[in-house]
Amino acid sequence: MSKGYKITLTVILSAAVLVALLVLTLLTASGALKKAEYLDPWKRDYFEQFQDPRVQLIAHGLLAANSHNMQPWKLRLDRKNPLVLYLYTDSERLAPESDPVARQTLVSQGTFLEYMRIAGERLGYAADIKLFPDGEYDEQQLRESMDQKPAAKITLSRATPQHNPLYEFMFLPDTNRMAYRPDAITPDQIRRLKQTNTEEDLTLSILSDKADIGRFGVYGVESTVIETGLRRMNDEAARIFRSNEYQKNQYRFGYSFEGQGVTGLKKHLLQGLITLIPSMNNEEASAKLAVQAAQTAAGHTPAYALILSKDNSRTSQVKAGMLYSRLILAAHEAGLVMQPLSQALEEYPEMRQAYSEIHKEYASAGGTIQLLIRLGQPTQNTPLSMRREVTDLISE
Repeated sequence: MSKGYKITLTVILSAAVLVALLVLTLLTASGALKKAEYLDPWKRDYFEQFQDPRVQLIAHGLLAANSHNMQPWKLRLDRKNPLVLYLYTDSERLAPESDPVARQTLVSQGTFLEYMRIAGERLGYAADIKLFPDGEYDEQQLRESMDQKPAAKITLSRATPQHNPLYEFMFLPDTNRMAYRPDAITPDQIRRLKQTNTEEDLTLSILSDKADIGRFGVYGVESTVIETGLRRMNDEAARIFRSNEYQKNQYRFGYSFEGQGVTGLKKHLLQGLITLIPSMNNEEASAKLAVQAAQTAAGHTPAYALILSKDNSRTSQVKAGMLYSRLILAAHEAGLVMQPLSQALEEYPEMRQAYSEIHKEYASAGGTIQLLIRLGQPTQNTPLSMRREVTDLISE
């Protein structure tokens, strides 16, 4: 064996060892071997560990889509009646910069309630839901009012278990931010989706005209550019970004790489890098990725859905969330996925023009657009998002 060959082999082996050490370091920093406890609530038998039927239904509601994955739900179990519980908006889990009037947060109360209702049918409990039993919030003292007034009173009664086909799809990810297939939404799919709207004061529209798709794409990109150009918005998002498995198990809410469709070894390498070198996840880089994702979405969406309410009351916001949950599950049943585009509907000064334009064009008869939603067939699956332990939602 020549001397040069020995040197080359030594260099290769040394490089391989260094690479292996680097990968091991990144995987360790990512927490690759840690059990993903934040995914436990997604297990189909998770609810079975609880005897109280109210807690069993809360365990299902916990899986619902919600704004910024803040999971802004607080439940109080009635001590006198074992079949009564109250849903409160958790005032400690608001997003005051991106959702300053808490509209998206109230929509999230509705998504939770509808998952509970559907689960109740399956488990043999009819859920009578009364929204704002003590009246709507005092908007001048919103946080205090959220703590004092329930968003809903839920009264359960024993019933014959019903087979609701939507139940089977509650255990799938609610949001897919990836590119969608170009296939058009079929008339049968549209019919099935529209059947989810049972509220007279809500309107559900499915739009697949080329002109509409183009306009919504522009709204999605432009509003993303506006939002990511604001320091306070980026700071708010950064505060709830979980960069590794340790943080995800600790907090169990907020954002992570999974939301961008990143999984497997790539996820752990990225998590390790961000954990060891936090500056890599800087504001400029995050903004660039968000805009690129919005541009990709705009170019790969065959249809959009709109949920409009006649007014913008808190009750209408909750009802819109309930409809949104039914729509998500019906979309899954039809082989479709969805993504809400929240930016253009956000209510802060810099977004006022975009908000006004989209309402002028698509809510010309008055009312409020509660949700603008991408709709289509997936090109890839997305992973499940973090969820808190059900007992963390229950307060005295």
